[in-house]
Amino acid sequence: MSTGSSAINARLGDITQRIVERSRDSRGRYLDRIAKAAEAGPRRARLGCANQAHGFAACGVGDKAMLRSGAGANLAIVTAYNDMLSAHQPYEGYPEMIRRAAREAGGVAQVAGGVPAMCDGVTQGEAGMELSLFSREVIALSTAVALSHQTFDTSVYLGICDKIVPGLVIGALAFGHLPAVFIPAGPMTSGLPNDQKAKIRQLFAEGKVDRAALLEAEAESYHGPGTCTFYGTANTNQMMMEIMGMHLPGASFVNPNTPMRDALTTEAARRAMQITALGNHYTPMGRMLDERAFVNGIVGLHATGGSTNHTLHIVAMAAAAGIKLTWADFSDLADIVPLLCRVYPNGKADVNHFHAAGGMAFIIRELLGDGLLHRDVETVFGHGLDAYTAEPALGADGQVVWRDGPQRSGDETVLRGTAAPFHATGGLKLLDGALGRAVLKTSAVAPERHVIEAPARVFHSQEALQRAFKAGELTGDMVAVVRFQGPKANGMPELHKLMPPLGVLQDRGHRVALVTDGRLSGASGKVPAAIHVTPEATEGGPIAKVRDGDMVRIDAVTGRLDVLVPADEWAAREAATCDLEDSHWGCGRELFAPFRAAVGTADAGATIFG
Repeated sequence: MSTGSSAINARLGDITQRIVERSRDSRGRYLDRIAKAAEAGPRRARLGCANQAHGFAACGVGDKAMLRSGAGANLAIVTAYNDMLSAHQPYEGYPEMIRRAAREAGGVAQVAGGVPAMCDGVTQGEAGMELSLFSREVIALSTAVALSHQTFDTSVYLGICDKIVPGLVIGALAFGHLPAVFIPAGPMTSGLPNDQKAKIRQLFAEGKVDRAALLEAEAESYHGPGTCTFYGTANTNQMMMEIMGMHLPGASFVNPNTPMRDALTTEAARRAMQITALGNHYTPMGRMLDERAFVNGIVGLHATGGSTNHTLHIVAMAAAAGIKLTWADFSDLADIVPLLCRVYPNGKADVNHFHAAGGMAFIIRELLGDGLLHRDVETVFGHGLDAYTAEPALGADGQVVWRDGPQRSGDETVLRGTAAPFHATGGLKLLDGALGRAVLKTSAVAPERHVIEAPARVFHSQEALQRAFKAGELTGDMVAVVRFQGPKANGMPELHKLMPPLGVLQDRGHRVALVTDGRLSGASGKVPAAIHVTPEATEGGPIAKVRDGDMVRIDAVTGRLDVLVPADEWAAREAATCDLEDSHWGCGRELFAPFRAAVGTADAGATIFG
């Protein structure tokens, strides 16, 4: 469907308006703060002489002269580069490309600071995973430290993966008077298909293949520079940054170390230099990311079947801009947004197949055409989302040019238009009931498993469930209740080690589901999983009352999460407790005690920032 001039969907408009009304006071205070910061203009020239000299002491002659007395802009590079993350390793050479682009624009670029970037793939099932969610807050704080020198006129952010992009956004919004462009590095080329990798994981869980075979499969899947190719949180981040206008059009899913990738990086730096307060196209990030932009991000999440982690991250990011989102907003938007993508774990394709089939340009064109995105928004590329229906190409001089994007999908097994979606509603469902509130990723779950009613098996760690599975103790239908995994308990780790054994049980014909106050992220697969349960068990939430054998009902059709225990018995039952001492020490976890004490609830973003 072409974008044309279709009117905004009425329900989308109503949901957006209620967010505006709910956020009026807090958003107003935020905008006032960044307006005051902008009024002061670039602070570099008003710093004390010693302060200023420190800021350019290590620069070359030309850069030093510009910073000392020139009228050009100073661009801050905040980088999450490290060699540990395949997605971030390509960033090693980006600063020099960005510096060249800044000089050509008459300014200077400096690496303002680095932020930590942990790989959840390395820490899955290990102690480090209990630092993972809190790394988002550390990244936000590190971003603020990087920008606190107040010598910058604009900024670019080098980050891709799970907590890194949300942390960078939260930190950057504290300096929302500065323009900001996010620069991706792209996905690795396709390796072993994700469904084959998942099958080998299940065979290993059953003891049918050895560790050498498992390691070989994993190495064939995760084999080079770039993001992992399944549609988890990292690639959902890239979709979100593009549909919210923080990337250049078409930048999200171009492979690393290619001429197009380098040209897009250079062009992003040029654009960051063009939108400062020193010119005529001033686009401060904090003003740009308004209620409409965040609604567009949630729409993209639903339309693509993206990561459940964003029911935390988008809420926390929006709060940093004074915008109050709720899980009800996610749920109501899911009711009107069709599912247009089948990318693993929602299908067999990977993100390279998605990009080849039409990718972001096609998705945005279709959603605009049905009035399911706010068209009239500011982006780093200019005014309006229509520009994001174009895709980049290399011109004769090696620079980026944009051409019309695809009018139809190149592969309807991967990507469809709004006229014939994979499902009429989005890929996430809000659950509510006697066990609290939770979210469930429906897009990867077969419709006949959207309702599960079975006896509970209660565990206080994923390791305990694995031991029970290996001992042959898990037979028949069941709802695995894995609790004391919330943010206050142990930092709310991802629990992916649960998926192979639960997948095996499901494949054996059992009705199986998961209920947990922990996380599973975008890689959660075919097993129905009610996650992010709040209130969490550590806070005395109802999930702490469940006992082995209680009948639990998960209903993703009506949005219910219930335990079928007589009301008087349930009311009289005491909540279980758990000794979490082993999760509070070692691998640096003792340093995060203040975070566990201060963190809010999952439905408020599981953030320490209030």
